[in-house]
Amino acid sequence: MLASTPLPTIRVGLVSTSDRASAGTYQDEGIPALKSWLESAVRNPLVYEERLIPDEQPLIEQTLMDLVDIAGCDLVLTTGGTGPAPRDVTPDATLAVADREMPGFGEQMRQISLHFVPTAILSRQVGVIRGKALILNLPGRPRAIAETLGGLRDKDTGSVIAHGIFAAVPYCLDLIGAGCIETRPEVCAAFRPKPATH
Repeated sequence: MLASTPLPTIRVGLVSTSDRASAGTYQDEGIPALKSWLESAVRNPLVYEERLIPDEQPLIEQTLMDLVDIAGCDLVLTTGGTGPAPRDVTPDATLAVADREMPGFGEQMRQISLHFVPTAILSRQVGVIRGKALILNLPGRPRAIAETLGGLRDKDTGSVIAHGIFAAVPYCLDLIGAGCIETRPEVCAAFRPKPATH
């Protein structure tokens, strides 16, 4: 994209699903962590639609539909509720409102987390398309959110150990007709095939 062309504003839905945080028992860390990472990585102006809700599948489904269908979000990121416990229903709600599933996002998120904990295989995170929006389930912990989005690098050489999922998000949004995202390469080098490069 030419430097003189203003970047489009991207509307991002941020959903934290937590019984305790939504009840005020403890401070939600998921949404602030998502915003912090996005603001460091994305060059576009960002407008957020934030929702802090309990782990209730019908409510999560309705929230996701409202963010895409009514608020017009290009991208929706959820945090929390992705494990195997009975109250972890975020992936179920996400799949229920999906037009299409994007399995690669969940696969890569688990690969990144496996570098740290063997229990990463218990995560049920998914990525889906609804209309012209991409919905992604992310971990609940701030450090895991940053690692999942940005990927892992060798501390000594700086070489990539595992690509973060956000490197594929801008091109995915291009393909589904959502807003065009430009990233800061030093934080997250978005990949677009050469014919798709702006």
